[in-house]
Amino acid sequence: MTESLPNLYLITDRHQTPKGRQLLEVIEELLQAGVKMVQLREKDLSVAELYPLAKQLRSLTDRYKSLLLINDRIDLAQAIGADGVHLGSHSLPIKTARQILGLNSLIGVSTHSAQEVELAQKHGANFVTYGPVYFTPSKQAYGEPVGIESLQSICASCNIPVYALGGVKANNTKATLQTGAHGVAMISSLLANPSPTQAYQGFAVVL
Repeated sequence: MTESLPNLYLITDRHQTPKGRQLLEVIEELLQAGVKMVQLREKDLSVAELYPLAKQLRSLTDRYKSLLLINDRIDLAQAIGADGVHLGSHSLPIKTARQILGLNSLIGVSTHSAQEVELAQKHGANFVTYGPVYFTPSKQAYGEPVGIESLQSICASCNIPVYALGGVKANNTKATLQTGAHGVAMISSLLANPSPTQAYQGFAVVL
């Protein structure tokens, strides 16, 4: 399944959509534009609040033949028939997630160091996100950006797809992919743009 992973990966944050626009409306526009993988990541919502949103998003991604991952919640991913989950440092272990979800589900893992990438690969992750590569306010909690040279080193030593995350813009995507990264993962560069379609097209020309 990893061979067919797209080069662009959208992570949701309903707080970043343009004023007056709902998350699902913006996501559908981006799916129409060509986005092929979405991660539902609304950390401040309870699972009861996430469930109806996840069901609607599953319907949308099915319609546009796109992959849907659920952040952290394996139970929710199973309940709505998602394609997999994305795990962080406080999630269930990768091996446990794999036992629950089975071999055909995608498991992505957030990583911020070479050691975390190595462990994710060793324990059976299908792909990792690595970053923040560039400065971005939403990732300040993780410290200084890892930088493009670190990303290149990670990609050279990793046998599973690596998505560059954090501060990826249309003007640095080409250089980011030249490191050997499989693709780019983003939130605000797409969701917060007044014209999501135009923003996506700016990335599509270099992917």
